[in-house]
Amino acid sequence: MKHGRHEAMTATATSTRECRRDGILPAHAIRWLLENGRITAERPLDHDQVQPASLDVRLGARAWRVRASFLPGRRRTVAERLDDLALHEMPLEDGAVLETGCVYIVPLMERLRLPPEISAAANPKSSTGRIDVFTRIIAEHGEAFDRIPAGYEGPLFAEISPRTFPVLVRAGSRLSQVRFRRGEVRHDDAAIRALHAREPLVMGAEANIDNGVALSVDLSSGDITQPIGFRARRHAGLIDVDAVAALDPLDYWEPITRREPLVLDPGEFYILASREAVRVPPEYAAEMVPFDPFVGEFRVHYAGFFDPGFGHASGGGEGAKAVLEVRAHEVPFTLEDGQVIGRLLYEPLCEEPERVYGQGIGSHYQRQGLKLSKHFKAL
Repeated sequence: MKHGRHEAMTATATSTRECRRDGILPAHAIRWLLENGRITAERPLDHDQVQPASLDVRLGARAWRVRASFLPGRRRTVAERLDDLALHEMPLEDGAVLETGCVYIVPLMERLRLPPEISAAANPKSSTGRIDVFTRIIAEHGEAFDRIPAGYEGPLFAEISPRTFPVLVRAGSRLSQVRFRRGEVRHDDAAIRALHAREPLVMGAEANIDNGVALSVDLSSGDITQPIGFRARRHAGLIDVDAVAALDPLDYWEPITRREPLVLDPGEFYILASREAVRVPPEYAAEMVPFDPFVGEFRVHYAGFFDPGFGHASGGGEGAKAVLEVRAHEVPFTLEDGQVIGRLLYEPLCEEPERVYGQGIGSHYQRQGLKLSKHFKAL
């Protein structure tokens, strides 16, 4: 696989520089990594690929369907594991359908040569999680999904498993995002309380700060015109992951109205919303903890990154609901209105960003309430 030096940058880029203190790297520091060969790619980046505090990564030209998910581990490469587990190879240049219940491995176009002080973490993009496509990033010799150690040099691979809807993908499709971190910085509760006192982090409810900012589910206000959530329809049609506002939501989703408590059925996929409106100050980024065993037998939020400026006045918002992708596990689970369903962790950026979420960059979910993914027309 050839990995050429990145050439094209966004038209709005104004400056690049290396971060000198610990924290999450904003866009201009990610561009510094690109311009200094620390991130390379098979072809020039898309004009909007660098986000306020993350980099969208793109699928490469081929995929393998595999018998089972895997991690390569310290002693083996991804190619060696594919020799054992691959069922067949498929080209992606002209598009290919990934079927539900199957697992696929796709090399990414981007490759890393990180400095020794820079590590990275990955997550599905919001639009990926909201259509129940389970995807995570594998690094060569990796021993954990979605975690890329400091100083890593090598390729990246996406593991993709559609859970509810078959999806059409192609080379260049962007299902995941990578966030870069200098050093080890994680806000403790005392620091989060101090930040909330200066700059309210949630609106519409009292802040519950305990191992992060607790978010609760809103099941209270649904009527026939304003559902409190959506349940995915089984055996619905194909979703093109690159299409925007192309699909009728009622072909894919059953609106949930006036239902409290809500019984989550095992194996079903739900879109719900938080009671709180979230705010992320411009000099911070946030991440949703994907699963908390202390709040119930379900998983919440495949896509856990919240960019600086999300729901914040600096990005044209004033609070935005956290949309929750929820799946029950082995048994039915009763979800009550106001029940804690996830926790939001805040981390400082290593420098103030030049641009924040919602600030003229085509952000799909600023000021959102309960909202389906970008693939669907407005309900």
